[in-house]
This record gives sequence, C-alpha cells and structure tokens, in this order.
Amino acid sequence: MENEYKVLESDLVFSGKVLKIQCDKITLPDGNSAKREVVLRGDATAIVPIDKDGNVILVKQYRHPAKSIVFEIPAGMMDDGEEAIKCAKRELEEETAIRAGKMEYMYTMYPAIGICTEKIHIFLATELEKGEFNFDDDEFIEVVKMPLDEAINMIYKGEIIDSKTICGLLSCKRYL
Repeated sequence: MENEYKVLESDLVFSGKVLKIQCDKITLPDGNSAKREVVLRGDATAIVPIDKDGNVILVKQYRHPAKSIVFEIPAGMMDDGEEAIKCAKRELEEETAIRAGKMEYMYTMYPAIGICTEKIHIFLATELEKGEFNFDDDEFIEVVKMPLDEAINMIYKGEIIDSKTICGLLSCKRYL
C-alpha cells in the first residue's frame, strides 16, 4: 500500500521564519490523484524534568495560536545537524535554568502527523541541578514546579492542553 502513494508535483507556496508550506499532488491507490498541503518544519526536543522529590518542572508561556498562557514541558527546535540529546540539554537549561545529571530518551512523536513533518524527541531528565537561564529575545517564560500527579490531574481538568506535554507527562511514570 505504501508504494501506491507517489508525489507527482510539489510546489513551495510559503516560506517563513519557522516553517514552510508546500502543496503536493499525490497518487492514490485507486489511480486518482489528490492535493496535500504539508507544513515543513524541523525537528524538536521536549523534556520532562523530574526532581528528587517527584516534582515536574513546567514552563508557562503565551502561545499565540491558543491565544492564552499555557503550561508546557520545556522544549525547543533542533539546530541544523544538532543531535537530539544535545538540543534537549540546551533547551532544558535555557528555559528552566536546570541541568540534568541524567537525560534518558523515551520516544519520538509527530504532534500533527496529518499536516506537518515535525517530529519531537521526548526525554526524561533526572538528577537535576542548577544551571543558567538563556531565553530568546521574544520568550517570556515562568518556571513552575509541582508534583507529577498534580500535573497529570491538570490534563484531565483541561488545564494542560499542549500535546507534547500531555504525552510526556502521561508516559514518564513508566520510565521512573
């Protein structure tokens, strides 16, 4: 079935700071063709930092598509050629001023597989120690610490709505 889908045409229709959009014409298994719009975006990492007392470290920041301030696990885009583990360590310290003595890869996910090429590599960070903030110029982040179970309950109350955060929080207990 996989070989039945081929790209016949591909046109770049938008190129911005953090993403590109292309429109592909593809073949379908029945011989017809269809158009697919694809958001081209680089890969990212996200980190579930858990301290020695079982607290998770989250960040709160404004997310314009949601038009609200949301709770998230620390995360960020990988630089060209950067290894996921290196990005995870860098982003954790930049956003939370925390370094991880132990950083364990959990899994990779597509947060919007129907429209976007971005993959997020999820890590569990433990053995936490103090580091230094290094926010981007347009980042205004508040660091929040709470028990992991409280954060998981916030998912079910609709207070944590970010997909990578939901996946990371719900799966990290398996890795602890």
